[in-house]
Amino acid sequence: MAPGFGRMVAILVLLLAFLQVARAAETEEQYVRAEINGKTMLVRDNRRPALYTQDFGDCKGDSSINVTRFDAAYYKDNMTVTFHLAGESAMKNESIMMYIGVYAYGQNRFDLTFDPCHANIYSACPVEAGTPIEANGVIPVNAQDVAAIPDIALSIPDFEGEAILRIFANSTQTEIGCFSAVITNGASFSQPAAVGSALGFFTFVAVVASFATAIYGSTVPDIRKHYAHSMSVQVVFAVWHHIFFSGALSVNWPSVLVAFWSNYAWAAGMIYTESMQNTINNFIGSNKGNTSQVGAAGTGVETPELGGGFDIRKIYTRDVLEDQPSQASRMLEKALARRDLAGKEDGYAWYGDAVKPGLPLPGNFSGFAGTLKEQKIPASNAFMTGFIWFVILLAAVVSAILLLKVVLETLSKSKMIRAERLALFRKHWLRYTLFAVLRTLVIGYFMLIFLSLFQFAYLASPAPVAVACIVFLILFLGVGGLAAYACFFRLRSGDYIVEKKRLLKVIPWYGLTRNHTTQHLNGKPYADTIAWPSIHPESSIHDDEEYTSKFGWLASRFRRTRWWFFVAWLLYESIRACFLAGASGAPRVQVFGLLAVEVVAFVVLIILRPFEGQRLNVIVVYLLGFSKVATTGLSAAFDTTFNLPRITTTVIGVVIIVIQGLLTVVVLVAIVSGAITTYFSLTRYRETIRPSKWNGMRDKYYKRLNTAVLDIPRPAPPPRPPQPKDLYFSINSIKRVPKVEDEDAEFMAEINGELADSRITLPQQDGIVETRPTRSRASSMRSQMSFSSLPHRAHVHRASWSSRDFSGDQFRTPDHRRHSRGGSLSVISDSVNRSAFRAFPDTQGSVARGSEPQTPLFVAIPRPMSPPRADFMTTPVSGHTGRSPV
Repeated sequence: MAPGFGRMVAILVLLLAFLQVARAAETEEQYVRAEINGKTMLVRDNRRPALYTQDFGDCKGDSSINVTRFDAAYYKDNMTVTFHLAGESAMKNESIMMYIGVYAYGQNRFDLTFDPCHANIYSACPVEAGTPIEANGVIPVNAQDVAAIPDIALSIPDFEGEAILRIFANSTQTEIGCFSAVITNGASFSQPAAVGSALGFFTFVAVVASFATAIYGSTVPDIRKHYAHSMSVQVVFAVWHHIFFSGALSVNWPSVLVAFWSNYAWAAGMIYTESMQNTINNFIGSNKGNTSQVGAAGTGVETPELGGGFDIRKIYTRDVLEDQPSQASRMLEKALARRDLAGKEDGYAWYGDAVKPGLPLPGNFSGFAGTLKEQKIPASNAFMTGFIWFVILLAAVVSAILLLKVVLETLSKSKMIRAERLALFRKHWLRYTLFAVLRTLVIGYFMLIFLSLFQFAYLASPAPVAVACIVFLILFLGVGGLAAYACFFRLRSGDYIVEKKRLLKVIPWYGLTRNHTTQHLNGKPYADTIAWPSIHPESSIHDDEEYTSKFGWLASRFRRTRWWFFVAWLLYESIRACFLAGASGAPRVQVFGLLAVEVVAFVVLIILRPFEGQRLNVIVVYLLGFSKVATTGLSAAFDTTFNLPRITTTVIGVVIIVIQGLLTVVVLVAIVSGAITTYFSLTRYRETIRPSKWNGMRDKYYKRLNTAVLDIPRPAPPPRPPQPKDLYFSINSIKRVPKVEDEDAEFMAEINGELADSRITLPQQDGIVETRPTRSRASSMRSQMSFSSLPHRAHVHRASWSSRDFSGDQFRTPDHRRHSRGGSLSVISDSVNRSAFRAFPDTQGSVARGSEPQTPLFVAIPRPMSPPRADFMTTPVSGHTGRSPV
């Protein structure tokens, strides 16, 4: 047991040692050392680089070297740059020089010139026919070499950079090859799988909700009313088409915008499939057009100024001419490490492929060709691609309606649904199918008109031009003719009188007057009577069941007084398509002409507000109109003649993304709310719905529908009933004017504090004068009722007097007239009045707190100096005779 057990342990140890050696070899082969945060660590060799190139293209056109692979990558963790180059050439024994330049946002950030003979690239030293070229290596770099590349470039979405490889022949010192590749960091706004799918799902919800309201109901006017307030599929596609076809302007777009627009490409029919593109290429032929005509530098076209051009004197120095290695080449020769050509199967999966003919150069996003590059669709194939997918859409619409008809009939036969369920749709399903096809043509009208006109302006190949001509005529004359017929179907001929008038009462003039009755003359001169079509005003157009049954697919969503707006909309879309496609060769005319059209349309839409549903008016009139004006206006800054820095254009592009992104969010919210209101419409024959808290919302929705269908201004809110005014008293300011008491020296002295012991003299019955000292404090602080704050020459009066006020014995004096005028009566009245004046401030304060003010009992009227007895009036005391002065 012991010897056997020992042998087993020895075998196990040998096996573990072998596995450890194999693992070490695997680790050495798949991992490399990197410096991360000051620590040396092992990292995978096939990790994603910080910056790397993708697709590349020929930027010379007649390159003597055919490059089949060109990629480069920058690893920040171990500060290395790797590159791979593969190709072939028909040149015999030619020594070459290589130049690699890295550009970010239009600025040169890194460049390197080297001789492949001094960099261990022996397959290109020299270049010979039949010998494949393979240039691979790892170049260590230091912080100074990459100092021009900011850290934000490693994380910002859609980093705008490109790597350019130039090859020069030493014998002629001329450029024999040029290849450009786009640089990225892997972050991008282009997420068609996620964002595009989400947009497609919401659009499908809008289609189902809209179609459901169009087929559910018992009467045509009732169906139309609910259909008009559902979410319009035409509005949804109008938003998606606006966003994507904003890239049709012939300007130099920033990369962020092109990436963002790629999420909406499916709505414009720009869906890439390899088999379809190959079929279209065979149909078109070898002519791919000139992408520079629409602003983009094409692959295989001479582009000498790409990346700022080059200076041949900097490529060839004296050392090179003397066949001596330069200093840079020596450094590269020491630093360059040889490596195998890694492919996608054995480790490096980040490189791109050569772009196909007809596509613009990678890194160039100009014009409609640059917008289509994200989908890998050449501009020459745009019309046929969109047209084929639109035909597929039409077939899908027809198939879906037929399938729905079969399913409903099957359920009805099996008695799984009531026999009268959706009876109107099941009876007129052929009409619904025809109108669904026509409605789809209206939705795709702008897209197909634009693509047809773009085909005329861009590519003159006979086969696609013939198809584009047929499509254009069908849409422009077919759909446009149906729209015109829908207008004239509503019109009725009537007689109009040509009246003789005078303009400004002087100039002879003529005017038209409707002849409603036979007595149209009324003594007025007229020239003739003509027949002219007019709208018969007997009823609302939406109450006309015959018209709605025939042309509801055109006019049902518009207001009663704006039912003709579909003609104006088709005309507006045609003008937009003409500017975008027809003026693609003149960027300024295209941009500013379209801007003028959008501004005018924006103003007209605000005035008309054509849709019956308020939700559609908000989206189309305000949000979509503003987005079109803002996008077109900001796009003018991308014109190459303005030569704005690329960082500035990127910022402007982000602003456009924010505007269009917010518009997208609003449309998605509107689709969700439209689905909810569609649920309300489909349950309008039920008493209650679930959840129960939605019943109140549904009632309000029905009420709003009944109000909107009338298309009359909302009544003004009833005036608020007058509120009772609360009693109040307020003194904001007091301005003192000269008064009679100012002439009383004794009173003024007392007020000013000059008399410390002032006295008031009271006449007595026996002629004895009684004096009473006053207090030394100010008169405003006195609270005794027997003192008065009035001057001696002022007199007090009461509003109403009675004999009871003067019935006391103290007033029975021999000279009652004297006492009543200047004696006890004056003193008593003066004392009472003083009390009232002292209470006056408290009265004011109580009013400010909301209580009712107390009315003073007496009113003081000053007595002037002269005449002495004519400025006041007293009432005779009861029991006395005598006259009171008047």
